[in-house]
Amino acid sequence: MSNETVYAIASGKGGVGKTTTTVNLGTALAEAGERVAIVDTDLGMANLAGFVSLAPDSTTLHDVLAGAASTDDATYRLTDNIVAVPSGTSLDDYAETSPEGLREVVDDLRSQFDYVFLDVGAGISHETVLPLGLADAVVLVSTPEPAAVHDTKKTIELTERSGGDVAGLVLTRTRPESDISHDDLADRLETPLLGTIPEDAAARESVYAGTPLVVYDPDGPAAVAYRQLAAELTGVEIPAPDTADGEAAADDPSATQTQAVVASSGTESDDNDDEQEAAHDDVSSAITEAESDP
Repeated sequence: MSNETVYAIASGKGGVGKTTTTVNLGTALAEAGERVAIVDTDLGMANLAGFVSLAPDSTTLHDVLAGAASTDDATYRLTDNIVAVPSGTSLDDYAETSPEGLREVVDDLRSQFDYVFLDVGAGISHETVLPLGLADAVVLVSTPEPAAVHDTKKTIELTERSGGDVAGLVLTRTRPESDISHDDLADRLETPLLGTIPEDAAARESVYAGTPLVVYDPDGPAAVAYRQLAAELTGVEIPAPDTADGEAAADDPSATQTQAVVASSGTESDDNDDEQEAAHDDVSSAITEAESDP
């Protein structure tokens, strides 16, 4: 097992699958019997709301960081072995928070759980940078798109300035037919490539269903990749999905339809080779531009 137990899941750009990665890594480890806590440290734009059903007056991380509640008060059980500490959605409550209190929250959770995942907000702010230094290691999440790659370079710099350590890079929404080398992209960013998560239609469906992908479609390509990533990151042996559940899903017409969509998304071809080559050049240019920015 890795000596690292607190991970910040970060990205420079929103919409790259950071929260999906956080939830699925945590769920995969919970299914392996590890005790897991996931924390929404994006204080201004809460992202875990779809996985935690809260009443309007429920206690959240906002209350904890305002000194009005304990960490336990804002901790909610999702399922076996996994809990969540969500942020609130009220801007008034957000204004009352003191991000410095996050250090105590992390210490509390570290003492109670085997793994803690901090879902870090995108962009540059005090509340975004702080978790990067509190975690044992930072997992960078990006798509292969040029803008996302450019912002990933900035996140690496922020991590270094905060005194944090980068564990490596996770590339989401990858396509097998792309000519972009994932290893080369990680090399250009001077960080290890921890894993790639293929484009998978079930990922979006699972978000709307409020169910982690590794549970929603456990045999799908992205779910399999997330379990492999959890094992690679922590050294924990992640069990394969229950075959009985898989057989039941196969008997469900709607599940079969989902699997068909997933299969087609994984083999869809790009008819324009020139566009692929241009995308590869754009990624290289984005990294070079990020390296030259002050």
